[in-house]
Amino acid sequence: MTGAALARIVRHPIKSVGFEDLEAATLSAGRPLPGDRAWAVAHEAADLPADGGWAPKHNFLRGVAGAELMAIRARSDMAGRRITLQHPRAGQLDIDPETEGERLCAWLAPLWPAGRPAPARLVRAPQTGLGDCPDPVLAILSLVSLRTLAQRMGRDLSIHRFRGNLWLDGLAPWEEFDLLGRRLCIGGAVLEVRERITRCKATTANPETGRFDADTLGALDTAYGHTDFGVYATVVEGGPLHLGARVELLT
Repeated sequence: MTGAALARIVRHPIKSVGFEDLEAATLSAGRPLPGDRAWAVAHEAADLPADGGWAPKHNFLRGVAGAELMAIRARSDMAGRRITLQHPRAGQLDIDPETEGERLCAWLAPLWPAGRPAPARLVRAPQTGLGDCPDPVLAILSLVSLRTLAQRMGRDLSIHRFRGNLWLDGLAPWEEFDLLGRRLCIGGAVLEVRERITRCKATTANPETGRFDADTLGALDTAYGHTDFGVYATVVEGGPLHLGARVELLT
C-alpha cells in the first residue's frame, strides 16, 4: 500500500439522515468516529432496549427503505449541540437534537414512504454508536475500488452512496479486502481491520436526487460474486487524523 493516504473523512450525525465531510478528527480506542451515528430516528414499530443500548438497524429509518433520506446533507456543531440538515426538496432544518426530535420527525415524514411505520422519535446512541453492528467500528473504503466499480457500471458513483467514514486513496483495486486481521496506522491512530461490509439497496440510491437509480449490488455480484464494499475496523490506539495523512501497514 505504498503511497496510500486518507482522502476523505465523513461523519453521519444522525443514522441514515445526512452526511458531512470533515477535514480532521481525533479517534479514541474502542470508540467510533466522534459524533458518527450519535443519534437515530426510531419509527413507530421500533422495539428498543430499555437501557438505551445498541439496537438493530431495522428499528430505525434507513436509506434502504427510503431513498429520499440518502439526499440529506448535514452540518453538526458538536460543541453547540446543533445539527443542520439540508434536502433538495424539503429545504433546511436546524435543530437541537436534545430537545427538538419532534421537529425532525415532522420534517422527515414527507420524505419517508407512506406505507412504512412513521418517524416517531429521535434517540441518542450509546457510547459505542448506533452503527449496523453492535461493536464500535469505522467503515474504511477505497476510492480506487469505487472508481473501478464506477468504470464497470459506466457512470460516476458518489462516495456517499456507501456511508463510509474513512476513504483511502492509493490502494490497489480491492486491496482493502486483503487487510482483514491487519493493523493500519492512519495519521496518529491505529486501527485493526475486522471484516468486509456486505451492502444493501441503500447504495443504489443517488445522494444528489434521493432516487434509486444505479444497480450497484447487481454490478458487484455479476463482476465479483458478492455484494461487499469496504471493511469495518476498530480503533486500537487513538490519535488525530487529517486529510492527506499517510496510511501504513503495521502487521
